[in-house]
Amino acid sequence: MRLGQKIAELRKKDHLFQEALAEKMNVSRQAVSKWESDQSIPDIEKIVDL
Repeated sequence: MRLGQKIAELRKKDHLFQEALAEKMNVSRQAVSKWESDQSIPDIEKIVDL
């Protein structure tokens, strides 16, 4: 399983929209979208927070 798939799976499991996760992580909704589509990866600090 790719990292983006795992992020999306965990977000959906917690019943969060991308915007809600973005607020919790202090990033933009677009950043979450890019993580989930494997266009970018979160910083190591953000991965720990996830």
